[in-house]
Amino acid sequence: MSSPGNQLTARPAWKALAAHHERIRDAHLRTLFAQDPERGTRMTAEAAGVFLDYSKNRITDETLRLLVHLAEECGLRARIEAMFNGEKINVTENRAVLHVALRAPKDSSIVVDGVNVVPRVHAVLDKMADFSNRVRSGAWKGHTGKRIRHIVNIGIGGSDLGPVMAYEALKHYSDRGMTFRFVSNIDGTDFAEAVRDLNPAETLFIVSSKTFTTLETMTNAHSARDWSLKGLGGAQAAVAKHFVAVSTNAAEVRQFGIDLANMFEFWDWVGGRYSMDSAIGLSTMLAVGPEQFHQMLAGFRRMDEHFRTAPFDRNLPVLLGLLTVWYNNFFGAQTVAVLPYEQYLKRFPAYLQQLTMESNGKSVMLNGTKVGYETSPIYWGEPGTNGQHSFYQLIHQGTKLIPCDFIAFARTLNPLGRHHDLLLANMFAQGEALAFGKTSEEVRAEGSPDWLVPHRTFEGNRPSNTVLLGRLTPESLGRLIALYEHSVFTQGVIWGVDSFDQWGVELGKVLSQRIIPELESQAEPQLGHDSSTNALIRRYRAWKQKP
Repeated sequence: MSSPGNQLTARPAWKALAAHHERIRDAHLRTLFAQDPERGTRMTAEAAGVFLDYSKNRITDETLRLLVHLAEECGLRARIEAMFNGEKINVTENRAVLHVALRAPKDSSIVVDGVNVVPRVHAVLDKMADFSNRVRSGAWKGHTGKRIRHIVNIGIGGSDLGPVMAYEALKHYSDRGMTFRFVSNIDGTDFAEAVRDLNPAETLFIVSSKTFTTLETMTNAHSARDWSLKGLGGAQAAVAKHFVAVSTNAAEVRQFGIDLANMFEFWDWVGGRYSMDSAIGLSTMLAVGPEQFHQMLAGFRRMDEHFRTAPFDRNLPVLLGLLTVWYNNFFGAQTVAVLPYEQYLKRFPAYLQQLTMESNGKSVMLNGTKVGYETSPIYWGEPGTNGQHSFYQLIHQGTKLIPCDFIAFARTLNPLGRHHDLLLANMFAQGEALAFGKTSEEVRAEGSPDWLVPHRTFEGNRPSNTVLLGRLTPESLGRLIALYEHSVFTQGVIWGVDSFDQWGVELGKVLSQRIIPELESQAEPQLGHDSSTNALIRRYRAWKQKP
């Protein structure tokens, strides 16, 4: 009898997949494509304006059938419905998980604790739109009567990674008469460099913190207030004209000096890493305008509906999620490389790192027992073609199996000679090279001496997905983000973990509160840490006094 933590591996579909993996694990993509001339067009799926080619994966039709059976055995359909219906599937915090409500149509109903949350969502969106229009038009004036030209978003985690990713992704659509900066790190350099060339009279700060007590965010916020008051003559009334809050803690917001009329609400059923389309996205709306922001929400909504209704074997997020499970749990792949061939998506891999690893970086199941298998892989990546001259060597010829997601758009926002054709040619070539490689016979046929042949041989059989969209717009960005949100959810359901808590970030926070006074104390503190931490604290205290 299996232990509770091994419930997944005891499932019939899992056992069938394990046996199937033994049969096909050494099958080469060269062989799979040769045996099925239609594979490249057949193993694709398209929905919500997103095209997925998953043919370059080390799978057969039987693999896909067994993976779908696994999803069914794990109750994925019921879990999807539970999320969309507002059930409290975040069991460790007893919360609903309703990022899908942030983009729900105004006339829809999603009930949490007896209350339809959709009207509240749209009330905040309307408030954001009114504020954004006033700032963008110049109707909102700073303390000295000057219009706002600089926006600085202060947050951390989901309150930073989502907004900065969205700003970079949608920069083409942003108001170029305004400057946008993002401060997250408690390292003072982050704040100092962000405001170095800004005029306090023209600068608006967005302080994003649900509790308004987050150490990093509030430390930066207080430095921002000091900087503003110093540049605006010290009048406390200036704070209300140069600061707004995204929070739920009205008392702390008021004490900071922010007018509660300029506090934008969000809710505990929205996790930070899923919040960029809530009031946390205020900087995004200020950059691109309310109309474009609503188009982004519409893109999210299109993928939400596809995920909720499509059969699993044609469901884009489910397919991506199941393929991740396949490599993670059966091939032992430790990482996934996300490779956007789109410069505007340069922060997308960093955004996905939190979305994926904070969600599924768990070693305990929903029932409190230890898992008996691997959970989230490590997500990482860089835009193409930069990565080709950096880490692709390891992906092609290294000893580690690294599944890759290539992402691109068919039409560029900046037509410039041959650039876009060359960019996409590189992406298609990389997928082909990873899959099929180059045999030693092919290398010899090119005239290479025998001693060089092993060095120039490419094993191939390196799997990849290709995600292709038409054009990078606010709407297509929403579709792309939701694609990965729901892929993460799919993986979490299979592994039986809570994808919506993040207790793993708490311990370091607690310990830092103990260490802070030990670093700042004028008197030599009594230290009760381990010998390494005690020695590091003493070394830091000694060195920080030196010029």
